[in-house]
Amino acid sequence: QVQLVESGGGLVQAGGSLRVSCAASGRTLSSISMGWFRQAPGKEREFVAAIRWSAGSTYYADSVKGRFTVARDIAKNMVYLQMNSLQPEDTALYYCAASPYGFGPSIPYKYWGQGTQVTVSS
Repeated sequence: QVQLVESGGGLVQAGGSLRVSCAASGRTLSSISMGWFRQAPGKEREFVAAIRWSAGSTYYADSVKGRFTVARDIAKNMVYLQMNSLQPEDTALYYCAASPYGFGPSIPYKYWGQGTQVTVSS
């Protein structure tokens, strides 16, 4: 079992920046990919970014490419999502997830955190 806890969400004005964090515990060595997803009210959950746990390779959704950066700290068992140039459409509950099956957006993610709210005002 892998436990994931997100933090760092909050309120930010359009054009601003925010960094959310994900603390991982448990059987973290079994995870190949760490991912970030988000879900806005009334919308489906969507993929945001992923990072290969071992090598640090990254993958981004087109909607956030060039604005968001995902990183990890293996020693601290932490995953981060740096969000720049935030827009109101980025407002969502952001989830951290882990997958033992592969890397990227199109593989199943087995473990999920509880989410942290990011609200962008105009």
